Amino acid sequence: MPIRIPDDLPARRVLENEGIAVMDSTRAARQDIRPLQIGLLNLMPNKQRTETQFARLIGSTPLQVDVTLVRITDHLSKNTPQEYLDTFYQTWEDVRSRKFDGFIVTGAPIANIPFEEVRYWQEMVEIMDWTQTNVHHTMFICWGAQAALHHFHGVRRYRMPHKAFGVYRHKVVNTRAPYLRGFSDDLAVPVSRYNDIDRSSLPEDLEILIDSAEVGICMLDDPRHRAVHMLNHFEYDHTSLAEEYERDIGAGMTIDPPVDLFPNNDPTQVPENRWRSHAFLLFQNWINEIYQTTHYDLDQIGS
Repeated sequence: MPIRIPDDLPARRVLENEGIAVMDSTRAARQDIRPLQIGLLNLMPNKQRTETQFARLIGSTPLQVDVTLVRITDHLSKNTPQEYLDTFYQTWEDVRSRKFDGFIVTGAPIANIPFEEVRYWQEMVEIMDWTQTNVHHTMFICWGAQAALHHFHGVRRYRMPHKAFGVYRHKVVNTRAPYLRGFSDDLAVPVSRYNDIDRSSLPEDLEILIDSAEVGICMLDDPRHRAVHMLNHFEYDHTSLAEEYERDIGAGMTIDPPVDLFPNNDPTQVPENRWRSHAFLLFQNWINEIYQTTHYDLDQIGS
């Protein structure tokens, strides 16, 4: 079954051109099944690119999925027109009474700010607590993962000497984890972050699923909070890291090209995507696990 997103959302044209099955509201209404309800709290500045990246991965499942785009209630975006947000996004206040089978919290470009000093931190705390009563399973990503680990577990983070920036080799720690079915033992993962988490502060009930000797933990399972924490960016396009590099160079920053992104480490060449298959597999596994375990009656979620 295809993914269902707003009919006029720009991501629809991109996904259809890539061969991703996208369903309109009329066709969806004719199908006598309950679609999975997935919410995407998009904290990234480039909303359109981020929503397309996640819709691409969510749309790879054979199940029918309804995606709701969510934003922070009072935060004014500097990069996305308000008309676009009003048309395609709901605020968290709009959806807080709803139940979701799955919910994704993205990263945010605020790595240098202590959590409690983030302007919308109080709403983030309310959202994270809300996932425990209104969401069957949550995927926290990058800054979102660090925030959830801090809030739920008191996990400490620290500033790394140098930004982890590029495509790094990782190892699957638990091949039996349902989210990693079919994964290779060794895989490439895009990484772009200044901070890492302190392993010594991890509680025993968090399980490391994917790890790297070079750039640290990639993915953690948090069964007590029905969540996984993904510290890196499987959702990235092949150009995402290159665009970050060009942006920083254009801003006058001194920064090395992303590690192992370009062929022969030559920034003039087209970047290669060596994580795409694992990205699709991760989201297929995640959605399948939600489908196998969620309630048919949405009202029963969190009970």
